[in-house]
Amino acid sequence: MSFFGELVSTIFERRYQKALVKEADARTTADLAETLLGRIGEVSGVTLARSILDRYAGMNTDEKLAFFEFMTHALELNPEKVIATLQAYKAEPNKDTYSAFAEASEPKRQELARRLNQVPGATGQLVEMRKDLLSVIKDRPELGPLDVDFKHLFSSWFNRGFLVLRPISWSSPADILEKIIAYEAVHAIDSWDDLRLRLKPDDRRCFGFFHPSMPSEPLIFVEVALTKGIPNSIQALLADERDPINAADADTAVFYSISNCQTGLAGISFGNSLIKQVAADLARDLPSLSTFVTLSPIPGLNRWLATSDIDADSRGQDQALAAHYLLKAKKPDGSPLDPVARFHLGNGAKVHAVHALADTSDNGLKQSNGTMVNYLYDLAKISQNHEKFVSDQTVVASASVKSLSASVKTKTIGS
Repeated sequence: MSFFGELVSTIFERRYQKALVKEADARTTADLAETLLGRIGEVSGVTLARSILDRYAGMNTDEKLAFFEFMTHALELNPEKVIATLQAYKAEPNKDTYSAFAEASEPKRQELARRLNQVPGATGQLVEMRKDLLSVIKDRPELGPLDVDFKHLFSSWFNRGFLVLRPISWSSPADILEKIIAYEAVHAIDSWDDLRLRLKPDDRRCFGFFHPSMPSEPLIFVEVALTKGIPNSIQALLADERDPINAADADTAVFYSISNCQTGLAGISFGNSLIKQVAADLARDLPSLSTFVTLSPIPGLNRWLATSDIDADSRGQDQALAAHYLLKAKKPDGSPLDPVARFHLGNGAKVHAVHALADTSDNGLKQSNGTMVNYLYDLAKISQNHEKFVSDQTVVASASVKSLSASVKTKTIGS
């Protein structure tokens, strides 16, 4: 096409888009969504999708709730059609019958989300949309199927293969650094000076996963301290007056804070891939590193103690109680009661050591009387430990932790 032809085409396209936008202003959001799901051209589809997203961004809580109800009920699958196509596939399994069943089994709201995602920047807007949904779903359980569909789509869109691991340093863009301060969920970053102490010294590292469609929004990040030996206190690890060491002199990498950043991606697992990738990269870049551990909180300890029938003689033995809780306190399905323990043990780590008064912050004392735990990531045994945990919920632990747990006298194990 000639330059003149391209110019005419562009002018026509822009006028067409303006006409579509003007037309869209007079229609309901539900009507726009139904039209978007119809057979329309690419230009029309993108324009309608943008109109819907722009309109959603300006909605109040009640209007958003109404939109969620529309997506849940008006764009639901047809159970009778699902059953009929499944029976047809069962009777004669082939490409056509399976295709019909697959189409019937997918509610229209999934396709609506895909078409909305045509708009540049829409991925982040859809993540925010699910954040809004999660804020109301507790009181509106009938919206649960919509959340299942969001989670299903996001599990594909945010697959590990699409994620980019990026180092975050003191020289990273300011907007990224501001988000690290805002999203830090384990040990609060009080100031820019505090952040500098975590990012600038040679013995500190930070890494985050990013998605190409959300390049300025970290999905999850991990803060790492390079040390000599395994630390037993977060106060010492983050002390303002500590003396940094050369990274090349460190023998231990400590994952001391892992923060998920996007509420709208709740339930989409990134942390297991992040820790393993960072550990592998650090081992490659710093051959002196031989130990990879966490220094982790024990958020459920005191809640468990409040409902557990622990013998009076064992009360006050913070390390032993923590060890016992991590090894013995279980959910009904047999998995560890503590959420951080489930995460790291599921990744293939083992309970290595527990430390009393390791976190004397208000939150640390409230959660666990200040007790923290090291989970050890033995790179040669991660897969083996993971398989044990997945197959029979085996909690791999060091001999010292097992001994501490055994010293606790209890009549029943609370849950």
